[in-house]
Amino acid sequence: MVTIPEVSMGSTGLVVPSLGMGMAVYPLTSSETMKSAILHAIQLGYRHFDTAAIYRSQHPLGEAIKEAQRLGFIKSRDELFITSKLWCSEAHHGCVLPALKKTLQILQLEYLDLYLIHCPAILKLEGYELPMGFKSIWESMEKSQKLGLTRFIGVSNFCYRKLEELLVDVKIPPAINQVEMNPVWQQKKLREFCKEKGIHITAYSPLGAKGTLWGTNRAMECEVLKQIAEAKRKTVAQVCLRWVYEQGMSIIVKSLNKERLKENLEIFDWMLSQEELQKIDGISQQKRSSGLEEFISEENPYKSLDELCDGETS
Repeated sequence: MVTIPEVSMGSTGLVVPSLGMGMAVYPLTSSETMKSAILHAIQLGYRHFDTAAIYRSQHPLGEAIKEAQRLGFIKSRDELFITSKLWCSEAHHGCVLPALKKTLQILQLEYLDLYLIHCPAILKLEGYELPMGFKSIWESMEKSQKLGLTRFIGVSNFCYRKLEELLVDVKIPPAINQVEMNPVWQQKKLREFCKEKGIHITAYSPLGAKGTLWGTNRAMECEVLKQIAEAKRKTVAQVCLRWVYEQGMSIIVKSLNKERLKENLEIFDWMLSQEELQKIDGISQQKRSSGLEEFISEENPYKSLDELCDGETS
């Protein structure tokens, strides 16, 4: 079993495993397949598991946690770091606590380690989206932390201007912003802003989300990364993960394949050289795997990806 390093944020008290298993698997898989993969991941050493109401994976995760305790893979739930997210249809002041309590019921847990606003939009019952009323929704997020339903609160898919807007009225700042980040979308401006504000970044789609509806092959087919991987005798995926890790970010990887779950853990006993880091720094940048295009149309306040992402698309 691999012991995964942890990232510590002294300003918030947050301690999060550097590498976690994501539950946003496309296409959707059976509960038993998901449960089996989670149990295997726990045996390998994974301790951070990232789910969300919209992923339909909370039930198998809850069952796997119970089974892992029964089998002795872990002594208690406290050994794990469990993240879930508030979906846009529940992003209203009066819906946060009921949504979180429903998540806890499905997971069969008393608390989460981290609860995130899934993205900066509200899905209305009429079927269209509006920009989020940050103040009222965040007040409910803060209340959920004060009640002990979650140890930390944060956001996902927030660009720096939306974070600026959120931070105006907060009593408890977001501990984490979970965003797409990989060598072909390095998020330099956002990383600098979050560092200044004491907000930790967790990277999803660290390989570019190849094989999904919204991802691209740019990372896995990047010649710079291929050359570095060959020189290191590593895979391109391992180079991508190692690069994110060396930026001080935690990482969410999404795979149910047992060999790939193991391969993902083989990034902690080697380093990229300064020359290799400089080469990666020079890769042309382009955001592609946002998965947020459903919130963009002429009828919605977000009429382009640039507007939704504050121009941070290239």
